[in-house]
Amino acid sequence: MRALVVDDSKAMRIILRNALQGAGFEVLEAEHGAGGLEKLAQSGPVELATVDWNMPEMNGLEFVCAVRSNSTYAGMRLMMVTTETEFAQLDKALSAGANEYLMKPFTRDHLLSKLAILGFGPA
Repeated sequence: MRALVVDDSKAMRIILRNALQGAGFEVLEAEHGAGGLEKLAQSGPVELATVDWNMPEMNGLEFVCAVRSNSTYAGMRLMMVTTETEFAQLDKALSAGANEYLMKPFTRDHLLSKLAILGFGPA
């Protein structure tokens, strides 16, 4: 399985990479949505992308919309991992095509439970 971590925070990319590798994923990384789309174009589809909301160049919502508009990535699971906690933001992300929403800060166990909801690993 392959995952793409899209976050402008290097520390958050490390945290997510380590947790996802521990769950059996090969992990690719990008610093913003535009970089995430470039990674996908270079490497091909991945099973999962974790996406921050607030990033330069292309934010997470724009990334989700771009991915969902391309049928090549139809099977990719998208999880917003963000500090955005307002219900309106959650609704926007899910309406745009995100499959799950994880609020920062989070624990490894919380991330693993979200992965299980998405079909990756035990519930």
